[in-house]
Amino acid sequence: MNYDLIVRDVRLVTHESPQTVLTDIAVTDGRVAAIGHLGDATATTTVDGGGKLALPGVVDAHQHWGIYNPLEIDTETESKAAAQGGVTTGLNYMRTGQYYLNKGGAYRDVFPEVLERSQGRAYIDYAFHLAPMSKEQIGEIPELIKEHGVTSFKIFMFYGGHGLHGRSADQSSFLMTPEGERYDLAHFEFVMRGIQAAREAEPQIADSISLSMHCETAEIMSAYTAMVEQEGRLTGLEAYSASRPPHSEGLAISIASYLAHETRLANINLLHLSGRKAVEAALLMARTFPHINFRREVTIGHLIADYHSASGIGGKVNPPLRSRDDVEGLWEHVLDGEIDWVVSDHACCRDEMKFGEERDDVFVARSGFGGAEYLLPALITEGRRRGLGLDRIAALTAWNPAQRYGLSGRKGVVKVGYDADFCLVDDSRSWVVRAEDSFSTQEYTPFEGVELSAAVTDTFVRGHHVLADGVIQGEPRGQYQRRPLTTE
Repeated sequence: MNYDLIVRDVRLVTHESPQTVLTDIAVTDGRVAAIGHLGDATATTTVDGGGKLALPGVVDAHQHWGIYNPLEIDTETESKAAAQGGVTTGLNYMRTGQYYLNKGGAYRDVFPEVLERSQGRAYIDYAFHLAPMSKEQIGEIPELIKEHGVTSFKIFMFYGGHGLHGRSADQSSFLMTPEGERYDLAHFEFVMRGIQAAREAEPQIADSISLSMHCETAEIMSAYTAMVEQEGRLTGLEAYSASRPPHSEGLAISIASYLAHETRLANINLLHLSGRKAVEAALLMARTFPHINFRREVTIGHLIADYHSASGIGGKVNPPLRSRDDVEGLWEHVLDGEIDWVVSDHACCRDEMKFGEERDDVFVARSGFGGAEYLLPALITEGRRRGLGLDRIAALTAWNPAQRYGLSGRKGVVKVGYDADFCLVDDSRSWVVRAEDSFSTQEYTPFEGVELSAAVTDTFVRGHHVLADGVIQGEPRGQYQRRPLTTE
């Protein structure tokens, strides 16, 4: 048997077993064709795995391409950074309004441009979550599912009365919503009703259709921002955390959960839970509404950095980095199996955009930062120290998000018949995070100086060797993923 590719001598990791297996992986036509000791089998290309770990390619379920840079540029550069970290599929949040394409209107006009600008530029496979920002866009949900394979949607709960970076007096202009419409709790309810109607109309794919929620409460944040700024007692990331307090998340989670109950929308994803109060509220709502299939997400940033340890106000993000106690609380829930997946929330924000002229004012700085290149190495490093098994890491970074977001049967595990998406990890290599070593165009990182004990050396996307010994090679081979994927 002659294969397209054989990667020999790797320790295969799956979500199904805590034990690794020393084996070879063969690939034909972009799919895994065989796993085992392949002996004299031949291939067009053979790669020596050198006994490294072979993990399923990361399905990074929360990225933002094109928020601060043109989409066509971010698609190329930030997908390189993703591949650098073992990510093989990136799911990107997109909306209308300021940033992204800086356009309002119907998705039937906007989304084809999104696809056109990103086509042929990505080094990893990718898809988009979309946020219905207007009544018209709610009505487009069935069309987006059928015509474009978009099966996941988003609500930003704080946008109606609070800005992306802090206080805002005119969110309607920022969001470019139609005159007379409000982005508020009533709109959120109608988004849920629209998604549930689409699920009922397409029962065969209903399990792949879901709503993701950014849960913060605008009124709480506006009041606390004014209070923190007036007091002037706190500075930097600690001040920003206090201005968007943890109970704001808990309250928003509770409201969102009740609305899901009211609208009978069963698939809810609670995004980037930042600390103890957020997760406690999420677990309380799961017990209160057991018929809602909640999924709970945390970011690698909230797992490895707090508002004191992060490297400067470049660590400004929504929701904010929290206290060290919150970091420890998140890890307790990860180890208890109460978190479903870990993501990067990658949003490249270059230095001149991030800081502006007032570099020390956290309330002026832009929100968001990159980090897909550190997601898997950091989770292995910190997880191993805390007793998190490699099987759990494979589930948190690949299997679980693939199952939720319509990628099952093709992504999320290294198995015969699945897409040949995997990465090789040297789990004996220690290295220090330096922004200058990243393929991202972001010139800083809040993780600067963090020492990691695992390094991604090679990444394969559908069998294409896009990262070889730490170097991007070849042309962009990433493809847009219409969901749910078929197994054919």
